[in-house]
Amino acid sequence: MGIQEKMALGIDIGCSLLAWDFFDVDTVQTHHGRTASVMAGYKMARPERIAVAYMGEGGAYAIGLQSLLHIALRNEPITVVVVNNANYAMTGGQMSPTTPLGAITAFSPRGKEEIGGTGLKGPELLGRVAAKNAWIGRASTENLLQMKNMLKKALANQMENKSFSFLEILSACPVNWKTDATDSFKRLKDMQKDYPLGEIK
Repeated sequence: MGIQEKMALGIDIGCSLLAWDFFDVDTVQTHHGRTASVMAGYKMARPERIAVAYMGEGGAYAIGLQSLLHIALRNEPITVVVVNNANYAMTGGQMSPTTPLGAITAFSPRGKEEIGGTGLKGPELLGRVAAKNAWIGRASTENLLQMKNMLKKALANQMENKSFSFLEILSACPVNWKTDATDSFKRLKDMQKDYPLGEIK
């Protein structure tokens, strides 16, 4: 897209922190759950830049949910990318807001029980408060072409419509899921029953 020199990437604490090793763009590390807020402030100070907030579902839907909801409500012209692997991966695989019923985690060795509720659906929630010209979707690392195209749409919406963009990406966590490659992709497929892929807004 020719945006490398115009882009700033905000990264959260957790596995998403490792992103600064993989992208050759200006990067800032933020406090946990404050990545979207920092990038919204950055965009206010530098409106000509492309601002991307990159975090896991813990930073987005637990400690950062209040900020994220208001950023969507105000239609801040940033792109938020949330990696959802349904557990707190960096700290040992505990339940996260998106852990589906029945899932085994460090806190639910017999499977997540109904008392914990179903997994939070972030894109659907944000779709209820975001402006009409916001772009919201969900992709999966299991379908790289779809994920790439949806990320392009999210970035284009920030640049062309000057509005909020949000992409959740379902991703594997073989270490905490205790899965090999085949089982990881199977679990990603299973996640799509709870978290359907596609454009939501």
